[in-house]
Amino acid sequence: MEFHPKSEAELAEVVAGLQAPVRVQSGGTRAVGSVVANDVLHLGGIAGVVDYEPGALTLVAKAGTPLVEIEAMLAAEKQRLSFEPMDHRVLLGTKGEPTIGGVVAANVSGPRRISVGACRDFALGVRFVDGMGRVVKNGGRVMKNVTGYDLVKLMAGSRGTLGAMSEVSLKVMPVPEVETTLVLHVTDAAQAVEAMSAALGSPYEVTGAAQSGAVYLRLEGFAPSVAYRLEELENLLGRFGEMERLVAAASAKVWTDIRDVRAFAEQDFVTRVSLRPSDMSAFLAAAQAEHSFDAMLDWGGGLAWLATDKESLGGFAQSFCAANGGHATRVKGAFEACAFQPEAAGVARLSYGLRQRFDPKGLFNPELMARG
Repeated sequence: MEFHPKSEAELAEVVAGLQAPVRVQSGGTRAVGSVVANDVLHLGGIAGVVDYEPGALTLVAKAGTPLVEIEAMLAAEKQRLSFEPMDHRVLLGTKGEPTIGGVVAANVSGPRRISVGACRDFALGVRFVDGMGRVVKNGGRVMKNVTGYDLVKLMAGSRGTLGAMSEVSLKVMPVPEVETTLVLHVTDAAQAVEAMSAALGSPYEVTGAAQSGAVYLRLEGFAPSVAYRLEELENLLGRFGEMERLVAAASAKVWTDIRDVRAFAEQDFVTRVSLRPSDMSAFLAAAQAEHSFDAMLDWGGGLAWLATDKESLGGFAQSFCAANGGHATRVKGAFEACAFQPEAAGVARLSYGLRQRFDPKGLFNPELMARG
């Protein structure tokens, strides 16, 4: 059975009457992991911009609002979502339209996260329907049983396991005057991490640091400032060899491709690994001793995308991350095991407690985090 509410009130009514678990879905473009549920709760019909104040840098939109609509509206005011959410359709081959609710629910954040923060850092408020069919709001009329929780932080990244989101409030930012990317022709992973770490540790305000064939370092801001910082950055990194510059549209395209992991769009299995940059080289060396794969680095070496034709690399990555404080997600492929990093015992108890508080009947995306 499929449910298609068109408003928050309809959503609350639907959830209150549910007799079986549902898969919560909006645009359907971020199909990572699997859900043990036959019925589908579609949120795409709860759409539309509620309020946008360019002067206050704030946006309020219903969860099913297409991301493309929001980005076009912001662009008209020379503003943007600075956390540059990834379009998973490129990597996963999915259809549909990404929605702002899906972005927040999955905490989708792109290359600029290393400098400005993640999606959750720009989320100001949220409205959702809990597993009892009650409308819950961050601030204002807050239900007694949720007092003390930071609802925005809880919902951002929960992937629909705590509630069905109906509205989000976000901080937006101005688009910078210019964008330039410095390209270092460095292919060795350890050297790449060294170069990216040096750039990010400098005072030159790098807003992107990734390796995809070469090392790419992005600078944004007012033209005189970018020109000065770029020259200083070239002097700092001269020891890494040949360099070139990409400006305007050429720079933007590189970062869109990195954001969407376009290089691995044709690969069978893709795993996303998040570790401390200081641990990434050791992880890649250990993985290469047992597996064959291609790697793309982002976040200054704190994020690695691994592409292979075998499923086993995902399990190796999760085991390594469990022992080293990281997180690995099997993003693409017909995986038999859990897509998401298994939680440590203490975290699992906290997660269970939150689900019992917000969704005691286990209606929303059951076992998504446990099965994959």
